[in-house]
Amino acid sequence: MAVGGRSLRGPRWLPGLVVAGAATLVAFLLHLAVPAIPLLTAAVGLGMIVGQIPATQRLLDSILKPGIAVAARRLLRIGIVLLGLKLSLVDIAGLGWPTILVIVLVVGITFAATLGLGKLLRLPGTQPILIAAGFSICGASAIGAMGAVTRSKDEDQATPVALVTLCGTLAIFILPALRFPLGLDDADFGLWVGLSVHDVGQVVATAQIAGPAALAVAVVVKLTRVLTLAPMVAIVGFVERRRESRAVQAGTRPASTGARPAIVPLFIVGFLAAVLVRTFVLDPSGASIAAPVLSVADTLQTILFGMALFGLGSNIRFAALARTGWRALLVGLASWLLIALLSLAAVSLLR
Repeated sequence: MAVGGRSLRGPRWLPGLVVAGAATLVAFLLHLAVPAIPLLTAAVGLGMIVGQIPATQRLLDSILKPGIAVAARRLLRIGIVLLGLKLSLVDIAGLGWPTILVIVLVVGITFAATLGLGKLLRLPGTQPILIAAGFSICGASAIGAMGAVTRSKDEDQATPVALVTLCGTLAIFILPALRFPLGLDDADFGLWVGLSVHDVGQVVATAQIAGPAALAVAVVVKLTRVLTLAPMVAIVGFVERRRESRAVQAGTRPASTGARPAIVPLFIVGFLAAVLVRTFVLDPSGASIAAPVLSVADTLQTILFGMALFGLGSNIRFAALARTGWRALLVGLASWLLIALLSLAAVSLLR
């Protein structure tokens, strides 16, 4: 059907979006059946499974492709904006400057070391910076944000998402097992989890094992790490622009005919605006509207992230990963070990 000489493209998105939505519902049911498995981890896993079946691969590469692309890009960015409503600057300030400084240092050191190792092992495309963002900041959310500013394809984001999901899932089982041998009390364990585990859902699944005190510390520390997403994206955006300009001036790259990506993408501005709304509008005591608004926003964000991560997971092809992905796996595991050790050292320092 055409209107004004142009075909309506919207309906092409519908099949993929419906499938992504259905997969998120299945992931929710899996989470209800096995609470230890975070909903978003289940969504990525389902995407990875359907991405390996020949029959579903053909659908993913044809009729479902437009909708899956919308889920993996646009819905992820909307979810990142809503993620800002989880952060209150008041709660973050309550951690104290020593803890905030340690969080920034852990994020910065892990990012730089992972990026350097990725480049040393010659990972393809933008994988080094995407893996660095995912492991140091906030998992798949950071990968999506960095993917926007570096113009990464969905396929380039698939391997980093798979790695951060794998390591975050392993953390749910490994970190609680190390709690007592390391002599960590509830608050220390929550701090360690918040500093070292990647996605917010994985942090909750890991920390809640030690009880509400550990969970409260872990969530605030983790959300403080999330807040570093905005300046990190801005720095990378600035560096990417400078690099492109130098390459054009040197004649090694043709001038881009399309719009250059913003140094700070619009959805990151929205994320920061949501943080301010949470802090100054929805956080003050007596704001009766806060609870229902935050509840709806949290549910919507979970749905959007579930659909987006299913889409990203469905782009993973294990056959191709087996041929070329061992270096990325090595970088991911090294980054995971580094942030776990740095975070443990930080816990000892802050005692």
